Amino acid sequence: MLKIRLRRMGARNRPYYRIVVSDSRLTARAEVLEELGSYDPVPNPPKLSLDRERARHWIGLGAAVSPTVRSLIERPEGVVPEAAPKKKKSKKAAAEGAATASGGTAPAVTA
Repeated sequence: MLKIRLRRMGARNRPYYRIVVSDSRLTARAEVLEELGSYDPVPNPPKLSLDRERARHWIGLGAAVSPTVRSLIERPEGVVPEAAPKKKKSKKAAAEGAATASGGTAPAVTA
């Protein structure tokens, strides 16, 4: 059985995906039948290049589509979601937030 799915490429903490058609019984790193495009989620907005005509061809031949690739295919041409901003609390802010959530006051910091 064939499957259209993402194949992770790129470096650590810098993902880059290729959209490929491969045998579903093999791993995503195995040999592919055809590369349909690529998806780069890191830049803002993320970059997507996809040959939708070839994707329709493979789906017509009975290829299954992974949920993530399905969401990429169903998007209108050129529309890719904006990356959500990452919010990271510092250790001090997290400790103060936990103290106020528990109903007490923040512990005094002595130097």
